[in-house]
Amino acid sequence: MLAGRVENADGTTTLWRPVGPEELRLVEAADWRRWPARLADQPIFYPVLNEEYATQIAREWNVPASGVGHVTRFRVETAFARRYVSRRAGGGTVLELWIPAEDVDALNERLVGVIEVIGTYTG
Repeated sequence: MLAGRVENADGTTTLWRPVGPEELRLVEAADWRRWPARLADQPIFYPVLNEEYATQIAREWNVPASGVGHVTRFRVETAFARRYVSRRAGGGTVLELWIPAEDVDALNERLVGVIEVIGTYTG
């Protein structure tokens, strides 16, 4: 395991991503199998490395911004995830994986299974 990552015995790495309603609609429209392309002002796609941090972001950022925040969980091939460095965005377990926007299509090709909603929070 590298820098707080959840690497599974089946060759996948589990990641979490807090999302608002707009991004969740795009994921649903892609049958829960793809992340949408980043917007021009979003140079980085950053899933996080643990559920607790994803929940914190959903509650503290997504809920105030849009009234609802969701926590998603997905798996990606570990060999792909290891291409990217874990970044500490704060103390303790506040860890993110920074994937350049131009690599989101490659990430989508290496998703294993579907993107799941594991938590929903409202104001």
